[in-house]
Amino acid sequence: MSCVRRLAALLVLLALVAGCGDERPAERRRTARARPNSGQPSAPLAPVPAGFRRCERVIDGDTVVLDGGERVRLIGVDTPEVHHPSKPVEYFGRQASAFTESLVEGKLVRLEYDQTRRDRFRRTLAYLRLEDGTFVNLEVVRRGYGFAYTQYPFRYMDEFRAAEREARTGGAGLWAHRDSIGRPA
Repeated sequence: MSCVRRLAALLVLLALVAGCGDERPAERRRTARARPNSGQPSAPLAPVPAGFRRCERVIDGDTVVLDGGERVRLIGVDTPEVHHPSKPVEYFGRQASAFTESLVEGKLVRLEYDQTRRDRFRRTLAYLRLEDGTFVNLEVVRRGYGFAYTQYPFRYMDEFRAAEREARTGGAGLWAHRDSIGRPA
């Protein structure tokens, strides 16, 4: 058999083998990734219940990455910048990122959408809820790690405004040192 025929036969065989296997959706068969330099091996994760996604990592206080690499911007929340290309890290930005990370990273979340599904950066716009019902977007604002982002109308705007007012008056999170808000970290 010529080299070309052998190569063609091998490619057909590889295509057939690649087509066989687990037909469950990709997010249901993912394995946990070890954190860099953690020394922990990857371990299989339990199947993800229908309607939920796993939060793989937190980019900053108001943006996360879900299984499959989907970037999600939290609706109604604006946290201080950490990774802006032309701005320094803002006051309380690292704390806001750490709070969101502690709340969602590695956990299962359910997405809820509003009027617009994507922003100008092609990120998914969504509300996130944990398995226990915790409303992640509102919790970030309520605990003082972000502002109610009211530039565009959204379903829970009144609740977010009230949560920000309570955080301000209670001196929660970034509101503990009001004179530092908007300054570099």
